Amino acid sequence: MAAGTWTTQNKVRPGVYVNFKSEPQVAGTLGERGIVSLPLMLSWGEPNQIISIEAGEDTFVKLGYLMGDANLLLVREALQRAKTLLLYRLNIGTKATVTIGTLTATAKWGGVRGNDVSLLIQQNIDDDTKFDVTTLVDGAEVDQQTVLNIAGLVENNWVVFSGTGALVETAGVPLVGGADGTIINQAYVDYLSAVEICDFNTVALPSTDDTLKATFVAFCQRLRDNEGKKIQVVLENYPTADYEGVISVKNGVILSNGTTLSAAQATAWVAGATAGAQVNESLTYQAYDGAVDVAPRYTNTQIIAALRAGEFVFTANDNKAIVEQDINTLTTSSLEKGKQFAKNRVIRVLDGINNDLVRIFSEFYIGQVSNNPDGRNLLKTQCVRYMEKLQGMDAVQNFDSQTDLTVQAGNESDSVYIEAYAQPVDSIEKIYVKVQVR
Repeated sequence: MAAGTWTTQNKVRPGVYVNFKSEPQVAGTLGERGIVSLPLMLSWGEPNQIISIEAGEDTFVKLGYLMGDANLLLVREALQRAKTLLLYRLNIGTKATVTIGTLTATAKWGGVRGNDVSLLIQQNIDDDTKFDVTTLVDGAEVDQQTVLNIAGLVENNWVVFSGTGALVETAGVPLVGGADGTIINQAYVDYLSAVEICDFNTVALPSTDDTLKATFVAFCQRLRDNEGKKIQVVLENYPTADYEGVISVKNGVILSNGTTLSAAQATAWVAGATAGAQVNESLTYQAYDGAVDVAPRYTNTQIIAALRAGEFVFTANDNKAIVEQDINTLTTSSLEKGKQFAKNRVIRVLDGINNDLVRIFSEFYIGQVSNNPDGRNLLKTQCVRYMEKLQGMDAVQNFDSQTDLTVQAGNESDSVYIEAYAQPVDSIEKIYVKVQVR
């Protein structure tokens, strides 16, 4: 008996023809949030590259320090709420080195952290023709190799070896000359080019340079308006952006260990918290993790003025630093963008709809579904399920699949026109109570 699979019902021989096809799990899927990006001057790590750091990851090899070290303060703040940090080291630095006889050891990366690396060379106790070459960081062993001579050494995560000939014993010699160097604004431009091709939700600029701020705003506007990539940029004291894609942090916070973070430094936490917030979540009245006060404090009048100007303000409340209102810098309303666009929760919903539909359509529909009534109905069903998923999690409300979404043929044979209405859900932020006393 004939058997096999079929495409059309045109088989000649009698038989059973069976197709097995898995059902694509795309209906109503929401993309994950939680990716923040940050350009920083660092003392260790590969420069001019995007370095992916997951929350909870051991950063010792990649960045030279454990996460709790003061040198990684902003890395730690960004990952308080985010799940992934796309880190970019702006500076190259100078590599620390040491020469022992004909052996030269050079730090793998430039920066002052290289000065904490040292080499210990001793004769092997089991074979007196060999030497144990130990690399130490802060006095702790991170690598050991047993070799006959210099040619047998291979680079490790901390040191690159060069030279020829015999090894010379040493009780421990530090590498010296490592320096962090300086950075110029072009390094930030290079960073934007590198991160643009990555998937992320927010970018923080921990700088007070207005020229750089303007560059980051232009980057954000181009990605959002021209490229259709809905991201947000977090800057310090830049409410003049007047744009829903830009968050302007007005003040900083004081951490429980006494460390004071400026508004520029606090952008790391705000960007991480914004990236980590879900589409049905607002940061309004949420506490900055580990903070006990704000710096500086503002009066009620100053806070009101800041909110009206589109500034993201921290206020002191019961030994905590509280987000007064989760807003962006948009203050100029228009027919296209009403005042609700100033709320970051609303923007997260709208951005999520954009990014998710682009992803879903690209993966499962474009070039794969026929542009006929059946194909368009399939597309509409997908859109309806997605919107109902958002409504089920309180991201949107009052969605009616019969009246709020239409899918029809476009002007050309390969185009489709979709028109949808969405009402994002905002959070309760103001409660007015009237109490009548009898």
